[in-house]
This record gives sequence, structure tokens and C-alpha cells, in this order.
Amino acid sequence: MIRIHFTAADFVQVRFAPRPAPLQELNVALLKMCTPGDDLLFGRWRRRLLQSLPPAVQPFGDLVPAAVAPAFLDVFSDTLKDGLDTVRASPPELVRAEIERVHARQPSPAPLWLRDLHRGDGTAWQVLRRAQHAAFDTALRPIWPVVQDLHQAEFTRHALAVAEHGIGAALTELVPGARLHENVWHCAAPYDHDIELRGRGVLLLPTFHWTGHPLISDLPGRPVAVTYPAGPGLPLSPTGAVGTDEALAGVLGRTRFDILLLLADEHTTSDLARRLNVSNATVSAHTAALRGAGLITTARAGRAVLHRRTALGSLLVRRRVRPGSASG
Repeated sequence: MIRIHFTAADFVQVRFAPRPAPLQELNVALLKMCTPGDDLLFGRWRRRLLQSLPPAVQPFGDLVPAAVAPAFLDVFSDTLKDGLDTVRASPPELVRAEIERVHARQPSPAPLWLRDLHRGDGTAWQVLRRAQHAAFDTALRPIWPVVQDLHQAEFTRHALAVAEHGIGAALTELVPGARLHENVWHCAAPYDHDIELRGRGVLLLPTFHWTGHPLISDLPGRPVAVTYPAGPGLPLSPTGAVGTDEALAGVLGRTRFDILLLLADEHTTSDLARRLNVSNATVSAHTAALRGAGLITTARAGRAVLHRRTALGSLLVRRRVRPGSASG
């Protein structure tokens, strides 16, 4: 069981990552590739990915010889370049300690490049950067627009949950079996781990390649990052139906989705009720939730209440899957 202990200050510092993190999504994709089980669902995807990874990725296997990865790979930047730069800027003492921790029980000596990385050699860092870049290009770049759309839908779902029910209920609903009791957030895991936040806050990041327990990054001086499974699971398809109207309607609810579509133009509550064939009270309840999530704004004009879609709301209901890029 993972137990995350909140202070009052931590609850106001719960942050949902606004965009997916390329390197963290890559980390969990490779973790899923190397984790046995569920062959019926994931076996074909694992074999295809293993066969397609180029030789340049091999140093990644040297650095992560088992299911445990060095903590300095846990990077949550929302572009590939920023993520790679953040890894390179890791404190030397952290890099050395994590390499030693991960490789302490390995029977064979570490390869030469990894020993060079341990002592901070610049050429070894270039080897790692090429490996990460090649792995991303092979495993994630073809489907990155899909990951972006899935993340945006999950972001909206969480924002609506917070707007309607508060952060406590949203945390409870985030992971199956999670609960919040006396300021402690409990999440099921195959091990026991207690984390004291003490004002650091939490970063929530959905992942679409992992189906197990939440993954925790707990580094000194940083918010605790919780990477949790979300989305439809594997395999993701660059030509799939993710991001279509029906997928988004499933997240928001059909009435709220229809309201967002109608608010391409400004409408009053009565206009929306008439067009959707529902009551004014129903529209008011839905617009309150959408407003709380930052998807619409509401202003009074005389006796009427006018609703407008925000830039975020307009971005969410775009009618095509945009060309995606991890900017790197």
C-alpha cells in the first residue's frame, strides 16, 4: 500500500500535468514491454516493439537491467528536448548513487560506457541521450498525437471532478481502490511505502502504457509525482478513433459535450435549453461544471446569462486529430 500524507498546504498544491511527459511515457512503455504477463492482451505489442527497437537503444538496457530504473530518469518535462536536457542536468551525486543502487546486485560488471556515465563523462551522456531519443522515435513518436489527445481528455475529466466534488473526491476516483482517510491518500500497491509531503505538493500524470499500480517519483525538494494508469490501454493506434466526438462525449457526458459544441457562438441559458430540449436548471448545472473546469465563461447581460467557450474549451472540441510533436 502506498500512503501519501498530506498537510493542509499540500492539498492546494495538487497539480495535474497540463500536457503529457514524453520521457515518462517512454519509461512506462519500456517498463510495460519488459514486464511479463497479460500475453493475450500485450504479447503481440511487446514482440513488435522489441523487434523494432534499433541498436542505438541498447545502452538503455544497460542502464536499466531489470524492472528498477535509476530515479534520475524520472523526468516530467512536457517536451522531449526539455526532458533530455533535464536528465543531463541531474546532480552528479544523484546519478552516481542511483547507478550504484540499480546495479548493486548485478552479477556481471557494468559496461564501459556506464562506468563513464558514473564518473560524469560527457561522451557517455551523449550515448544515453541518443538511446532515449531513438527509443522515443520508435516506440512513441508515431502515436504521440494519440497520447496528447488521451491526456487532454483525462485532464478535462479530472478538472470536472475537482469542480463538482472537490480535490479529495477527485483523488479517490483517480485510481481504482484509492481512498482518502484523515489526510492520508491510500493507493493499492504490491509494497508498503509511506511518503510525507510536508508542503511539497503532488504532480498527477496519467500514462497510457501502464496498467499496474501507481508509479511514484519521490526526489528531495520536488513535488511527489504520481504516474497513474489511464486511457483505453494498449495498443494505441495512430489511426484509431481516439479524439473523436464519441470519445470526448464519453469523458464529458453527452449533454456537456453538446453544450461545448453549441458554444462556438455565444448563447444564453434559455437558448441552450431550447436547443438541447432540456430544462434551464439542467443547463445551469452542466454549465457550472464546465465553468469550474475552465472550459466556458459565464456573464450576466441584463436579465440574461450568456455563456462563452474559453480557448481551452475550443481546443478540446476541435474536430480533427492535430499533427502532434514532442518538440524534440
